[in-house]
Amino acid sequence: MNELTHFTENDLVRMFLNILDVLLVWFVVYKILALIKGTKAVQLLKGIFVIVIIRIVTVYLGLNTLSWMTKQVIDYGFLAIIIIFQPELRRALEQLGRGKLFARSGLQEEEEQDRLIGAMTKSVSYMAKRRIGALISIEKDTGLNDYIETGIPMNSDISSELLINLFIPNTPLHDGAVIVQKNRVAAAACYLPLSESPFISKELGTRHRAAIGISEVTDAITIIVSEETGGISLTVNGELHRELTLEDFELRLRKAWFGDSPTNKGASIWRWRGGRK
Repeated sequence: MNELTHFTENDLVRMFLNILDVLLVWFVVYKILALIKGTKAVQLLKGIFVIVIIRIVTVYLGLNTLSWMTKQVIDYGFLAIIIIFQPELRRALEQLGRGKLFARSGLQEEEEQDRLIGAMTKSVSYMAKRRIGALISIEKDTGLNDYIETGIPMNSDISSELLINLFIPNTPLHDGAVIVQKNRVAAAACYLPLSESPFISKELGTRHRAAIGISEVTDAITIIVSEETGGISLTVNGELHRELTLEDFELRLRKAWFGDSPTNKGASIWRWRGGRK
């Protein structure tokens, strides 16, 4: 009985260690993928994955020559990887020595959020000063693919220069909305549904009605720059925030997009029914 109990305890310890081993390996792989996300190493991993699949298929089908070739690529490929990505590997080892390797993904996410907010704020500031009309809708949980299909595909990195150029008057893509999906400019010159609410102020133009319209059917965040006044507006959670200062615009956009709490409460908020908060 004691031997059986001892054997069972050993099994439980071994099982626990195996689970811990798998979890640690998963954690390390996850952190490595987060570290190389957005770098050229991602394309390299895709290539390695394709080669491994080809290797498995050739062995299974008995294609000896192709199997030998892929084996050589795999055997000597790791040496090539070390040579090609020597700067990245050195940087990763330096961060490991400083204890920053596993903290980097969070830092990268914060830096990316700051970059996106900065690009939006800079472009809106430029267009507002020059009264360049703009309409930018940011996808959240509700998909905007139906509206993306009405425009011109872009799939571009977000930058203030790109956003400004898209809305320059008399250019091919200036008329319509820019839609941001997964932190990228998905499409330009898109058509958004216009709100038919009778409670919207008559002074609001097509861009504002489109921004309210998309808010009626999705949870998207929409940025509007008025061509007539240069005023900056934002639709969030069924509310139209008008005549925002740059500081208030940045705070509200950050809160709506990434969940940070705004501290500036000086902007006026207009509900669709025409009442002010």
